[in-house]
Amino acid sequence: MVQETQRPVAELNLAAVSSHSGLGFDRHEAGTGVLSSGGGTSMEQRWGLLRRVQQWSPRTSQTIYRRVEGPQLEHLEEEDREEGAELPAQFCPMELKGPEHLGSCPGRSIPIPWAAAGRKAAPYLVLTTLLIFTGAFLLGYVAFRGSCQACGDSVLVVGEDINPEDSGQTTLYWSDLQAMFLRFLGEGHMEDTIRLTSLRERVAGSARMATLVQDILDKLSRQKLDHVWTDTHYVGLQFPDPAHANTLHWVDADGSVQEQLPLEDPEVYCPYSATGNATGKLVYAHYGRPEDLQDLKAKGVELAGSLLLVRVGITSFAQKVAIAQDFGAQGVLIYPDPSDFYQDPHKPGLSSHQAVYGHVHLGTGDPYTPGFPSFNQTQFPPVESSGLPSIPAQPISANIADQLLRKLTGPVAPQEWKGHLSGSPYRLGPGPDLRLVVNNHRVSTPISNIFACIEGFAEPDHYVVIGAQRDAWGPGAAKSAVGTAILLELVRTFSSMVSNGFRPRRSLLFISWDGGDFGSVGATEWLEGYLSVLHLKAVVYVSLDNSVLGDGKFHAKTSPLLVSLIENILKQVDSPNHSGQTLYEQVALTHPSWDAEVIQPLPMDSSAYSFTAFAGVPAVEFSFMEDDRVYPFLHTKEDTYENLHKMLRGRLPAVVQAVAQLAGQLLIRLSHDHLLPLDFGRYGDVVLRHIGNLNEFSGDLKERGLTLQWVYSARGDYIRAAEKLRKEIYSSERNDERLMRMYNVRIMRVEFYFLSQYVSPADSPFRHIFLGQGDHTLGALVDHLRMLRTDGSGAASSGLTAGLGFQESRFRRQLALLTWTLQGAANALSGDVWNIDNNF
Repeated sequence: MVQETQRPVAELNLAAVSSHSGLGFDRHEAGTGVLSSGGGTSMEQRWGLLRRVQQWSPRTSQTIYRRVEGPQLEHLEEEDREEGAELPAQFCPMELKGPEHLGSCPGRSIPIPWAAAGRKAAPYLVLTTLLIFTGAFLLGYVAFRGSCQACGDSVLVVGEDINPEDSGQTTLYWSDLQAMFLRFLGEGHMEDTIRLTSLRERVAGSARMATLVQDILDKLSRQKLDHVWTDTHYVGLQFPDPAHANTLHWVDADGSVQEQLPLEDPEVYCPYSATGNATGKLVYAHYGRPEDLQDLKAKGVELAGSLLLVRVGITSFAQKVAIAQDFGAQGVLIYPDPSDFYQDPHKPGLSSHQAVYGHVHLGTGDPYTPGFPSFNQTQFPPVESSGLPSIPAQPISANIADQLLRKLTGPVAPQEWKGHLSGSPYRLGPGPDLRLVVNNHRVSTPISNIFACIEGFAEPDHYVVIGAQRDAWGPGAAKSAVGTAILLELVRTFSSMVSNGFRPRRSLLFISWDGGDFGSVGATEWLEGYLSVLHLKAVVYVSLDNSVLGDGKFHAKTSPLLVSLIENILKQVDSPNHSGQTLYEQVALTHPSWDAEVIQPLPMDSSAYSFTAFAGVPAVEFSFMEDDRVYPFLHTKEDTYENLHKMLRGRLPAVVQAVAQLAGQLLIRLSHDHLLPLDFGRYGDVVLRHIGNLNEFSGDLKERGLTLQWVYSARGDYIRAAEKLRKEIYSSERNDERLMRMYNVRIMRVEFYFLSQYVSPADSPFRHIFLGQGDHTLGALVDHLRMLRTDGSGAASSGLTAGLGFQESRFRRQLALLTWTLQGAANALSGDVWNIDNNF
């Protein structure tokens, strides 16, 4: 006969409550008959508490216990049954009752031996339970903080790592780093640096520039930095010839030179213009865009052999000259029309006698050593950049342009072509003949880039790069003094943070560029010199050039990989001119699609463009602009600190501070996040958008037996590879350093994957299929497809194929270049070759 194991009913009742109440009472400790929160109370209070707990319990089940026989020990096994379920006759529900009802279960008599020893043990059990609970809570909190990179902005952790070489270092989280950065940034004096820098002459290669370089090196040597150094490049720069000034003359019908038109400032010129004489009839060509010249041809205006008069703006000087050359023009004159600049009487405007400086090399870097770094003693092949123009170009003032426009005959210009030159009829021409003489000369010039580095402790071989142009033609307050001031302040701020415990995971590289006014020469030559290294090690480039040109709108010219991160940072930086709003709120309140208003493609005249289109490194350049007009003094001698301060109506310090906060917080995220915050899935959207441009020609191609199916297939493979990688990262362990580094390497090289591997960097330096220049790009393919409907009568945007018409062999080659570059990006994103899954 089996002997029954008896336990007090109070013990069973307490165990039943503990299984449902969640009050920290362990059913295995029920034998003590003590609640963790009431070890010293009377029996009546305990039973009252138990009744209330039973009422609060959200479950409608009852816990019963059945006897289980074992070979050596009989024990109770619990069961959960839903309310109303039929119970076995031999068991009774464990209901909570006071002491007077204990043992009232029918057919059952259970004694209640409350032992004195249990009461004595109660305080120790309470303490033990509290200690266990506290320890579990702390462990759970730490685990939560350390694994919450993807949980959202409010709990994002970027400083969870402790330097293994310095175990005493305090762990810094995102909020800690953000507060530390803002505290030290507030101690700077950027406005004073802008003013003092703008007063110094700093033309690239000049003796005074060498003095400035030494002053900056002295400042950097006083900061807590791991490395400071310079590199020198010997580049070909073009300057005016002081003995032979550039000239502009009227020419009579016999070809004799007549009255000279004075170029009011002989120091204003177009670097890399072709030299020599150009004579032709004057034609007004608006901004000199392809569509402007097409309109002129449609109106019967002859462009071949003419001198074009075009306005500053919309396109770069280099693009204006290249397009004019493609349409057969002999030369180009570029002037600033008052309608393109401020007309606000409360703001300063550009003087009518001021001309605007600008280089005309359709490219970046030293045009006399294309594809090669210009280090001393390097032997270069005897070639020049294909982006050098073969026709001369010269800037002129609004006053001189007004005199020229008055001489024009022919059709009246469309209303939207008319500017604000008083008294000018704005006719299209042709006008009298003009002769332009350009005598610029090339000079081999040493330029110096300055570098400062804070090494990362976990991934020191991965660099987050931030740079600013240092040189300027003229005062250059907005052009380069602002960027230089912000760069130096960020160096000082991060140096102070390092002194107070901050250690970035990845290295921070601060660079002051030389030769920027000649087409990002310093930046491009450095990239050419270290291209084989940088595409493996440079994570992101942040440009501080042209960052403050107003205080109304904010723009970010960037790679798609950085759009999501920029959105996140904008939500954490206050607007400099809308109190109580962040920069993101300032945009989102008036524009539902914030990115359509803020995000723009990288322009060729930015150093950031070279990093992305040439080296395959994602880049961004921030700019604050005015709402309705461009900053009028850029690239003129009136780009002074005083004019910049007046233009911003005293808000210059606030706007500069906002740019520094944006750049600094971007650097923290990029250098300290465990997983790089680059949105590689964004390029899937970019591809889809461009595919839409191709779809409109599918019918025309089908008629010729051609198809775009291979491009569609490659696009699908990329999107699937991006989604697969995203899922892998989501399900992975964030504390696995080896795994995170492997993912980071794949993520940081996505931009590089879009550089076509099928064209030569020397022949086509900008190999990026979306941002680059050349026949391998998507833009060139779309331009070629448009010829299916124009029969080649129009010029492509590049101008290189005007009049040739659609060519099937060229189309097939373009399609192959684009398709296989896109397919290669999909394969690389998939990881190892055995993980590539496509049916291409």
